[in-house]
Amino acid sequence: MGFVTPDYGTIFWMLIIFGIVLFILKKFAWVPILKALKDREKSISDALNTAEKARKEVAGLKASNDQIIAEARREKDIILKEARDIKDKIVAGAKIQANAETLKSIENAKQQIIAEKSAAINEIKQQVAELSVMIAEIIIRKQLENPEDQERLVEDLLKDLKLK
Repeated sequence: MGFVTPDYGTIFWMLIIFGIVLFILKKFAWVPILKALKDREKSISDALNTAEKARKEVAGLKASNDQIIAEARREKDIILKEARDIKDKIVAGAKIQANAETLKSIENAKQQIIAEKSAAINEIKQQVAELSVMIAEIIIRKQLENPEDQERLVEDLLKDLKLK
């Protein structure tokens, strides 16, 4: 039963050994352990502060990044709008130019048609005149075969000359 109920001598020596161990720990180990704990606490605190700063910085960068992306989108929209406007102006200019060239071609074609019509009419008049002269020549030859008809024609021509 010696193990269950300790003796007074054992308790005394246990207290002395515990006191010596406590003194040695306090003298040599307690200060470095407390210093190590304080250093560890400080490094954890610094790490937490650094992490908080990094989190805030990342949040600021994210907001800045979102702002840059929004600005880039606005600029893209402006550039696309300007490109559409330029395209519309070019298309409108091309349509106007095409219409002007079409009207010019139509006017040239009309003038060419008028010129060809006039040339054709003049040619027809010339051919009609030549045919008329040929027909008149044939008719006059037939009528002037007789000398009496020749005299009558000359007299009629002289009368017509005097009247005019």
